[in-house]
Amino acid sequence: MVLVVVSLNVAAQRVSDSVWRSEVRTVSLTRDGIEGEPPVLTIGDGGKLVLRFDLMQASPRDLRCRIAHCNRDWQPDSLLPEEFMLGFDDESIDNMQFSFTTNVDYINYWHTVPPTYGSFVASGNYSLTVYLRNNPDSVFLTRRFYVSEGAARVATTLDRATATGGLMQNQEVNVTVQPDQMCQPQFLTVRVQQNGRTDNLRTLTFSGYDRGALAFSHRPENVFAGGNMFRFFDISNIHSPMYNVQQIERYGGQTFAMLRPLEDRSRKPFSSDRALMGGMKVNVYNRTNDATEADYVWVNFSLPMERPLLGGSLHIVGALTDWALDDRNLMEWNPRYKAYTARLFLKQGYYSYQLLYKPVGETEGQTATLEGDHFETPNRYTVFVYLRLPSDRYDRLIMVK
Repeated sequence: MVLVVVSLNVAAQRVSDSVWRSEVRTVSLTRDGIEGEPPVLTIGDGGKLVLRFDLMQASPRDLRCRIAHCNRDWQPDSLLPEEFMLGFDDESIDNMQFSFTTNVDYINYWHTVPPTYGSFVASGNYSLTVYLRNNPDSVFLTRRFYVSEGAARVATTLDRATATGGLMQNQEVNVTVQPDQMCQPQFLTVRVQQNGRTDNLRTLTFSGYDRGALAFSHRPENVFAGGNMFRFFDISNIHSPMYNVQQIERYGGQTFAMLRPLEDRSRKPFSSDRALMGGMKVNVYNRTNDATEADYVWVNFSLPMERPLLGGSLHIVGALTDWALDDRNLMEWNPRYKAYTARLFLKQGYYSYQLLYKPVGETEGQTATLEGDHFETPNRYTVFVYLRLPSDRYDRLIMVK
């Protein structure tokens, strides 16, 4: 086993949803009882988040979970724990259960945020770090979450793009904000997220007043590529192929699922199909406990193509890959098969994803290259409204919608 040590001296670094150890798998941070939504709490509502992950080891590790407050750009700020929460900001992760009747051994951990007798007293962006006790620099994973004040009225409209053209391909998200307290627009930061993506996160520009509300509308940054319905596959049953799985094989004590060959959808007409908006759900056929009875499968992706795409890279993007655009979800060109291929180690369940093309030197992925863009696509847009008055010491998050 290779030990990866990551320094926590990240005062100038941005926190991301990342896994830092290869033995960590299937990480989720969700509102208790609500899957598929952003991890958002509201001050005073008594809500909880549940962190879950698997550790691909037969013996337990002594793990801890630390919470920190961040600014609107996801850099740790100067707030002390006693300033942003009641209760302990650093706790032991005591809940775990061993896998049962699976080919691959693992331990499922879970932890509740905030702790049982704790609560958050400051709004904003928060980070959660899981690390090894007695070795704070040994980080296993980091996750983002939000605490809102619920102190504004936010209205959104979704239309065909008018600011930049592309009427048949793009979507325009226009936002109005009415904070509960009077403030000037320069003290607000309004951001819009499409599904779970972070590479195309938009910061909107104030455009004027709309019946007393602050409007952030009809600017180029309000426009998003529509994309297409997410691709989808189901590996809940590893004894019989299910949706979009062509073949299942077992050898060497492991299970391999070959998905049906993917296709270039960029020139195909739009068609609606079931999808999870890029989300995932652990599920195992004919068992009772998905968390500990779901097995792990090597899932093989293939995209037939006569020649490789030049000038960029191709990535599998969704919750199954933390919405990242990096080497962990890279599809590579195989000249022998004349196809792009990739293999991911995934827990049994339902998964949705898209293929994004990232040009060299850019940080934002493109759906147009292989998915196609359609204004009809039902994307989920989340609006984050931050407020920082001259007297404030941190970036407040006054509303998430």
